[in-house]
Amino acid sequence: MNAEVEPVQAKPKKSKTVIWLWGIIPLVLLVGIIALLSNLGTGIKDKAVAPIEALDIQRIILTDEGFTLKVLNTGPEAVTIAQVVVNDAFWNADFHPGPTVGRFGETEIRIPYGWVEADPYSIVLITTNGLLFTGEVPLAVMTPELDPNRFLQYGLIGIYVGVVPVGLGLLWFPFMRRFSDRGIQAVLALTVGLLLFLAIDTFQEGFELGAASPGIFQGTSLVWLAALLSFLFLLAVDQSNSKNGAVSGRAAAYKIAGGIGLHNLGEGLAIGAAFAAGNAALGTFLIIGFTLHNITEGVGIAAPMLKERPGWRTFLALAVLAGGPAILGTWTGGFLFNPTLSALFFGIGAGAILQVVYVISKMMLREAGKSGSPAVSWSNFTGLALGVAIMYATAILVN
Repeated sequence: MNAEVEPVQAKPKKSKTVIWLWGIIPLVLLVGIIALLSNLGTGIKDKAVAPIEALDIQRIILTDEGFTLKVLNTGPEAVTIAQVVVNDAFWNADFHPGPTVGRFGETEIRIPYGWVEADPYSIVLITTNGLLFTGEVPLAVMTPELDPNRFLQYGLIGIYVGVVPVGLGLLWFPFMRRFSDRGIQAVLALTVGLLLFLAIDTFQEGFELGAASPGIFQGTSLVWLAALLSFLFLLAVDQSNSKNGAVSGRAAAYKIAGGIGLHNLGEGLAIGAAFAAGNAALGTFLIIGFTLHNITEGVGIAAPMLKERPGWRTFLALAVLAGGPAILGTWTGGFLFNPTLSALFFGIGAGAILQVVYVISKMMLREAGKSGSPAVSWSNFTGLALGVAIMYATAILVN
């Protein structure tokens, strides 16, 4: 007789409530531990050290009435400002909303002071614990106000620096269309050289702004993380919207224009900040230098489309996409400059440019495979080196 086989009973499935409990319990315990440490402390009875206070003077505005300071508390505890010193002299000041600033809180300090144009000033904030925080005015000049006339002037500067030179560079498109396949590959390599220089320059500018931002925001790390996330985000968009990772020439041109646009946003910030600081000579110098520097960007944008026939609307859209952010940058630098946000934008721009380098490099490899020619030929190497050299030479005009 065959032994009867008893049916295997299925294991009862855990209820969703139990599963959710296992996910919540560690979080509840973690909150409890943190609350316990906050209330009872660690048990170590060392002597108290000096208080940890951190005030960041974000901006100093010069008006007819005197100085106005925008102050942010980036320390772990509330800070009370007891005294204000201007050029080694104690001075009265009004605080809005008050002299005590909580963590991540802001206050506005208005100092009635008859400053003299072109003179330097040092403003020191003294807390109740005796710590000093200094803000410098290297060259006293009236801070520009947001009015329609200046708003229009800054917008025109952005057009001169961004849209116009990129548009002039795009005018080389009919000439470049006459190139052979080998010549087109060299132009694509030149584009990679241009973009590599822009990526390095964008990182450098971002790191400088990150170092100038409050330490609690970790400006340098912010640039790296923004660049990484920007690169991966655009890479994911490419892979989800294209077959086998292939990108059309027109799509690649828009990607290049977008990455360059983020870089030009930073150029606008530099120009606007120079005019806001009263350094019109530097601002004019930057306008001329960036204009010459940005003409070559139009060549790089047009390069992927040399085997296509885009219409004039496409070229107009590319010029606005690549150059338009310079307008926004000039407005922001002139009226609302913030080093932390600027560092974030530079990081995003650097990641976007590197992703475009990746796309163009894949395009070159694909075209080289079709024609049976080497991807790193002497003409391609020359084009890449020439792109870096052109950007380096024109950057000297700005620095």
